[in-house]
Amino acid sequence: MKDKRKHLKGKEGHPEKDFSSNGEVYKSYSDRIDDGIITLDVLSSVIKKAIGDNNLGDEGAQEMAYHVLNFFGYNDRILDNILEPADRDSFYMLEDKGILVTEREETTLYDGREWRIHYWIFRKEVIKELLALDVKDREQAEYTDASKVYESISPDVWNPQSMKEEQ
Repeated sequence: MKDKRKHLKGKEGHPEKDFSSNGEVYKSYSDRIDDGIITLDVLSSVIKKAIGDNNLGDEGAQEMAYHVLNFFGYNDRILDNILEPADRDSFYMLEDKGILVTEREETTLYDGREWRIHYWIFRKEVIKELLALDVKDREQAEYTDASKVYESISPDVWNPQSMKEEQ
């Protein structure tokens, strides 16, 4: 019987086959997200797509993914207060790309003071979308969504004469 934890390496070191905790074969990286797993390969691929090949490259994306996963481990969220300022800068960059999000929880202490706890959370739905999209497709989708605003505006708004007539 074969060891189910063994990875069969494909092109560029990515696994062709990988197994979930119940022994089923993953068909794609997005299947891993459904199983709640964010691996180094998944996160480095997403970072590379979100930030862009030219800015980071394969090695830089893998280093950043490794750095981030060292904080998260097998969890989906971490406490903000464990981060150093340099680490937090990387997290803010990933937040700008939609990969991470912050959350705040407030509680009242026994002496009546308010206490705030800040968390960083993986946005698995965005990670899954980024796995499916190329960076160019994502930029085009963002541009298309923004351009829909102008489609909903009446042509009269752009005519200075119509603005004077309304006054």
